[in-house]
Amino acid sequence: MGIFSPGASPMSKTHQKPKILNVETVARSRMFRIQSVNLIFSNGENRVYERLLPEGRQAVMIVPVMNDNILLIREYAVAIEDYELGFPKGLVEPDEDILVAANREMMEEIGYGARKLTVLSKLTLAPSYFASSMTIVLAEDLYEHRLEGDEPEPLTLVPWPRSHMMKLLEQHDFNEARNVSALFLAREYLNQR
Repeated sequence: MGIFSPGASPMSKTHQKPKILNVETVARSRMFRIQSVNLIFSNGENRVYERLLPEGRQAVMIVPVMNDNILLIREYAVAIEDYELGFPKGLVEPDEDILVAANREMMEEIGYGARKLTVLSKLTLAPSYFASSMTIVLAEDLYEHRLEGDEPEPLTLVPWPRSHMMKLLEQHDFNEARNVSALFLAREYLNQR
């Protein structure tokens, strides 16, 4: 195994992407498609994987900063059957710009818009199985502006002191991986200024 240096591609020239032999949709819901993907690797190994594809829409998560606080919401998460503390997020409408979507989602979920929006990163979640990405955006210079959203109940707004951002990791209801990643990305960005 070779030595890896920062900034270098960890992919060596000997790796070739596997050849896709067949893709078949095996199930479909209102929000997702499950596909069976038959692959052959460069060493001749043949495998069949399943992947979950969203129905063509991107997502955005926003870390709003207001004065000395970051703003979070508490929202019901049906998969874990409990309330989860996290950042505002949502789907990007077809042909909608990521930053426009970020501002709209904030207005719908926390009642604030932002005059300054900065893309921090684009994340994937379990890319071996799930073909979805989420853009993480930092929102600053907030102003009050509420839009009607599609939430089934009012969301609880939770201001959290920036000086104790990392204490969020100790909260029993702050567990979702994208929220944790967004927290670290925001902290790094804010600390560099």
